[in-house]
Amino acid sequence: MGLKIIVLAKQVPDTRNVGKDAMKADGTVNRTALPAIFNPEDLNALEQALQLKDQYPGSTVTLLTMGPPRAAEIIREGLFRGADGGVLLTDRAFAGADTLATSYALACAVRKIGAYDIIIGGRQAIDGDTAQVGPQVAEKLNIPQVTYAEKILKIEDGKAVIKRRLERGVETVKSQMPLVVTVNGSADDCRPRNTKLVQKYKYAKTVSESQNLENDYLGSILDSRPYLKLGEWSVTDVEADLQQVGLAGSPTKVKSIENVVFQAKESKQLTSSDTEIEELMKELIANHTIG
Repeated sequence: MGLKIIVLAKQVPDTRNVGKDAMKADGTVNRTALPAIFNPEDLNALEQALQLKDQYPGSTVTLLTMGPPRAAEIIREGLFRGADGGVLLTDRAFAGADTLATSYALACAVRKIGAYDIIIGGRQAIDGDTAQVGPQVAEKLNIPQVTYAEKILKIEDGKAVIKRRLERGVETVKSQMPLVVTVNGSADDCRPRNTKLVQKYKYAKTVSESQNLENDYLGSILDSRPYLKLGEWSVTDVEADLQQVGLAGSPTKVKSIENVVFQAKESKQLTSSDTEIEELMKELIANHTIG
């Protein structure tokens, strides 16, 4: 019997390219000023889901993401790699959400999706580094959670056996299903796009995207191929409380923002001569940089 798998994924700003306009005055991320990418550890989570799909025939993988309309790209990326479908939570009311409001919205969406066996997400997102959303979703759904997972080894008798990678070593645990699993970056890298799947899903669109199409030909393709219509849900669709989503439901506030730029005070160029290298080693040992 196949598994019903939900993957929590997020489109994040590429924090490798943070500039002076990266934050707004209210302390929220200015996402329009930064390139958007698939959160790296969520890709690790997607790979774990796809491996389960390969291992247990009949399984389905559904991506769930929250963000602006452009975040639908995350669902398409998942489809290109082997996922079966996805839902985008998008609504102005969701904007500015901290981890508490985000996990509440995701939990509401999971309940709307209905039956599921396992929810998998990345350990943390690179735009926040809190590692809170996955565990909070588990708490709101009142189901078990396994964090810092590196490999979902097997599923049998309604239980999942999972290898965890911790600072002190490796741990293997067993948990009752359904459950939430958050995956480390040390887990297997996600498989690349599949060419056939790219061709199949390249025109997949959400309702908002399809309404803004200027090409009638693409519109006719969407009408004739229902599998290209991506799920798109608002606050109303998931029956969420407006006081618990977005800024209204976010007790976390950014007090101040400071850009820190590291600069080298001095540099030294060396040739490949043994004498210069030996002198450098003596200098580094003398000032306790090494040794």
